[in-house]
Formats: sequence, structure tokens, C-alpha cells
Amino acid sequence: MSEPQFIPVTVLKRDPFSETVTGHLSDAPERKLALRKLDELPWWSWPVARYLARREVRGLRAVKGIEGCPELIRYDREGILRDCSEGTPLPLSSPSFAAFSRDAQRLLREMMRLFFTHNDIAKPQNWLQRPDGGAAVIDFQLASVHRLRGPLFRTMAREDLRHLLKQKRAYAPDLLTPSEHAMLNRKALPSRIWMATAKKLYNFVTRRLLDWSDGEGTEDRIERDGDQIARLLEADGRIRAHALATYAQPGKGVGIYTFAETDLSQGALRALLPEALSEKVQAVTALPRDAGGAARVDVLALVAANRLDELELLQARDPALAETLAPVIAGRQNLTDRILRK
Repeated sequence: MSEPQFIPVTVLKRDPFSETVTGHLSDAPERKLALRKLDELPWWSWPVARYLARREVRGLRAVKGIEGCPELIRYDREGILRDCSEGTPLPLSSPSFAAFSRDAQRLLREMMRLFFTHNDIAKPQNWLQRPDGGAAVIDFQLASVHRLRGPLFRTMAREDLRHLLKQKRAYAPDLLTPSEHAMLNRKALPSRIWMATAKKLYNFVTRRLLDWSDGEGTEDRIERDGDQIARLLEADGRIRAHALATYAQPGKGVGIYTFAETDLSQGALRALLPEALSEKVQAVTALPRDAGGAARVDVLALVAANRLDELELLQARDPALAETLAPVIAGRQNLTDRILRK
């Protein structure tokens, strides 16, 4: 009997090392899963992608059964199939941080008993608040499973805890104890060496060679170029309405994302604008609008930035908005989730 097929539903993000897609198995549509696809990668990224995948799989197998960790379903040539962890990313959840922090520390303790370190929980988006208020963690590509409780393990485990305290400092600084303040101010020696040496090479590779730069050129592109884009679109009677947003354009700073309410094809709409003025364009049947009929630019900005977590929350709260927004999300042109630093 053949294995059930994975049925893709939504592409969450895409980079040279994987494409992350949510969906379900053909025999269990009610169970939401996530697939990190590895079968259609560029040839040059394959060795690194497979290396990261093996680390992730080893990590997921190591933490099997820990509440708050996703369950590995299978690993094959297609990619890594796992549970889609339920919860809201920490930057959006506004949790009761005392309860969340206690459960997050419980999660780290259970990982450490298995000689496991996550190594990437400095990112708040890798922490989720589960529906019951507890903590969950995702993204195991940099995880380590240690053979011994030696100096390397102890150092990396301490850094995991210190990185959790960084979240506590960001969201509930009043809850920090004097000893936690002291830990935050004392980076481990390997971390200090990394920041002073290899981090510079990492930044060069990710931001320059792989186009993962997030912070250059963040001037207000809409203020600078918006009027000209509006004139070009309004001169064509086939454009009923339009809205502009910005997004992080890898390696180049900020790009303009143009949404146009029109029956034109994507190609025909693209031809109306020079690429220098609008790097992403999307033809939509209807723009999401507020009660007064104005385009929901706030919502479209989330689409442009590929912020699917926020969009899912909005749709859950407003079914009428979800009906208009769903095809806009499905046709979005930006599949990266890099966030501009302020």
C-alpha cells in the first residue's frame, strides 16, 4: 500500500535552501502539516540544504514527545514533513509572559535532559504561544544533538537560556531577576568570538551572496515614487483602483509592491509600469476594503511582506475580509519573510 500523498495548500516562504508549504495528507485533511520541500532546489544549494535538513531531522527525532516541539512525520527526497505547530508567533501573541516564560523554561529543560540545544531561539518568530498559553518552538535547522554533557553542550545550553531571557527582556523586562540580568550581560566566550569574527563572514554570505539583506535603502519609496505610479495606472481606464505597499527587497533595500484592481492579466499589468518604479505588481479582482470603501492598505502591507501569521489572525477574526483576501494571498508575488530592521 502506497504512502498517503501530501496535498499542498499554502506556500509560506521560499529561499534557495527550501520551500515551506502547509497542507495535509490525502487521507487526513483535518490535520494541518508543514512540508519543507527539498526536491526542486537549485543545484548549487543542494549540499547545504541537505546538510541543514539532516540536522533538522536529527533534532526533531531527538525531541519527539516533548510538549511544544513539532512531530516529524517523514523524511524523504521530497523533503521534511512535520506537524504544523499550533500557536501564535511571540511578536504577535502578547502573552502573559510570566506563564509563557515558565513553560518555555520547562521546554528548554526537557530538551537539555536529552543533550539537545536549539541554537536559534534568539529569533522571537521561532517561539510560539500555544492556544493553551504554553510555549512551543519551531525551526530546527541549526539544532545540535550532543553525545556528552561536556563544555560545548553546557555552553550552547546556556546560550539557549540566555536567548530566552532576551525575549523576556523585550516583552516583560520587569520580570527579569538580578541573576537573569547578569546572565544577559555575560555572553559566552564562543559567542563573543563568533560576533567578532565569523559573524562578519556570515553577514557577507547571507546579505551579499544570498541576497538576505534586510536593512539597506529603507527610505520611503512610496513618498518618492508613489505619485508617478498612480499617474501611470490612473491613465489606463482598465484599472479600477490601486494601492501601494513596501517590502524588504533582498540585497537592494525596499521595493514597492503595487496592487491593482483590474481584469487585466498579470503580464498586461506588469507592462504598464517600469520595473524601476514597482518591483512587484499583482492584479486582483477586488481589493480588501474597510466599511467606508477605502482600500485596506494595512492588510495589503502584510501581504506584500509575506506576513502570513498576522494575515491568518485577521482572517479568523473577520470572515468577510477573509473572503476577499484569500485570492489576494494566494496570488502574492513575494515569498520571503525578511523583516526590515528599524
